[in-house]
Parts: sequence; C-alpha cells; structure tokens
Amino acid sequence: MARIGGRFGRVYLGATTSAEASELPFVGTWSLSASTDKIEVTAMGDTGKTYVSGLPDQSGEINGFMDDSSTTLYTAAIDGLARKFYLYPTVNTPTLYFFGTVLADVSFNASVDGAVESSGTWAAASPINKKP
Repeated sequence: MARIGGRFGRVYLGATTSAEASELPFVGTWSLSASTDKIEVTAMGDTGKTYVSGLPDQSGEINGFMDDSSTTLYTAAIDGLARKFYLYPTVNTPTLYFFGTVLADVSFNASVDGAVESSGTWAAASPINKKP
C-alpha cells in the first residue's frame, strides 16, 4: 500500500438513525483516535507496574466550513441518536475505510474576516471497524 494524501478523503454520516450515510460537504479535516483502557493490576511483590487491556475506544473530529444546504451534522448533534458513519482516507481506494455508528456534536464559529467554520466531534456508539 502506498502513502495517501489527504485531499481526497471523505466523511459520510447518516441524516437519521435509519438513513444511509451521505457525504458531508466542505470537510477540511477529519481525525480518528483509537485507544484501549489500561487497567492497573500491580500486586505486592511485582517488580514493576502491570496492566491488562480494557475496553477499546474510538473518537475523532470533523472540521470544515458551514454549508447552508446541509443540516446533517447539526441534526446529529441535537437529537443525540447514533447514526451510520464512514471515514475514507481517499476515494481513490474505495475499499479502504473506517465505519460504524457514532454520536456527534458540532459547533460553528464565525468572524468578520473569515468563513463560517464548523467543528464537530464524534464518539463511537458501536465498534469502529476498518476495511480492509
């Protein structure tokens, strides 16, 4: 697999809990963070701290520019319901993506000398899987 430039990445989000995911317009950046809880199980007599693996967690951000023709991210933030979600590092390799269901939040920022920006965060509502 080759290195991938970010300019062809895409984010898809369902407009409702049962809707198929559609592309979010005007996304400038997205991120995915994956981690696993580390549970300390150090006991007397151990020569160093010891941990076991807990539950995995995935979350991330979506940043871009407000689009007055799309309310998908705002609706997802205010209804508090999980919806289908896909992250494509590049549409040039459509078989490489992350998917699952997420809970989303959004904020908007405007300034007199700039564009109206959107900033969203998401947290996994189901496992976030990677294909392939």
